[in-house]
Amino acid sequence: MKKKLILYFINIVMFTSLSAQKKVNDETNFYKNRIALAPETVFKKFFDAGMNPTNHVLSDSEQEKIGVAFSLLPPLHIKILKENLHSISFMDNMPNTALTSPVASADSIKKFNITFRAGILNETISEWATWKEKSLYYVSANPTLEVTIDAGNLDAFVYVLLHEATHVVDAVLKLTPHAEEDENLVQHTAYTKDIWLLFNSPMAKFTNPTLEKTRFRSGKVQPIISVKETYDELEKTPFVSLYGMASWYEDIAELVTIYHLTTKLNQPFVIYLKENGEIKLKFEPMKNKLVKKRLKQLDVFYS
Repeated sequence: MKKKLILYFINIVMFTSLSAQKKVNDETNFYKNRIALAPETVFKKFFDAGMNPTNHVLSDSEQEKIGVAFSLLPPLHIKILKENLHSISFMDNMPNTALTSPVASADSIKKFNITFRAGILNETISEWATWKEKSLYYVSANPTLEVTIDAGNLDAFVYVLLHEATHVVDAVLKLTPHAEEDENLVQHTAYTKDIWLLFNSPMAKFTNPTLEKTRFRSGKVQPIISVKETYDELEKTPFVSLYGMASWYEDIAELVTIYHLTTKLNQPFVIYLKENGEIKLKFEPMKNKLVKKRLKQLDVFYS
């Protein structure tokens, strides 16, 4: 009798688990029939720049990784993507990580394509984020210094999909304002008020010479010796990353992505400066009190 009861409860647990997994798959497997060649306009953009990207044919294991990433998106992202995601595409020889583009639609519903560099399917978030952060600095004068990011071992595609999908959510729901060159014309939202002046200009109180020199603000690579000063200054702002300072579009995408990664997926996001392997600086943006003040605004993504 005891053995039968044990088997009964095991079966109940397995059935519940399988049912939950089936529900997740049913909610997110819409992406499967959205995988397509990138729009001709995307190919042309790269061809015109002298590049030669090619379509990437996905392996079975890569398709599994894509499915996992979609299943980890916040509820609002899934809802919006079901309606507004026209297609997702993967390229080899693509110069950047991802590109979200509007697609012409026969009706009034906004549609978007997201094209990804296929290589990220074979990287972890830590590997990809470290590569990206290292691209901000040159080390020739200080070869013993190194910047790394510990963001866990999830696939980089989880991060990049979430970031790009947030652009789609933002565009559809207009969470940030339409870009205006005149500050007097900007109709600020809760995500930009008292933080941004124009779409690519933070408020004066969050602007300083050190941060303005960074690659995502100036386009110029900085000496790695400037890392400590850079993150000390970033901590005085409500921005979760240096990339988030590029524009209010990148700001909201980075804020949602790093929040979801750390709070909902229980992953780390820690930036280190090391000298000969010894930690000289540890920066955790989600512990920044100015960043924390913005987190209540993210409830809409989970309701």
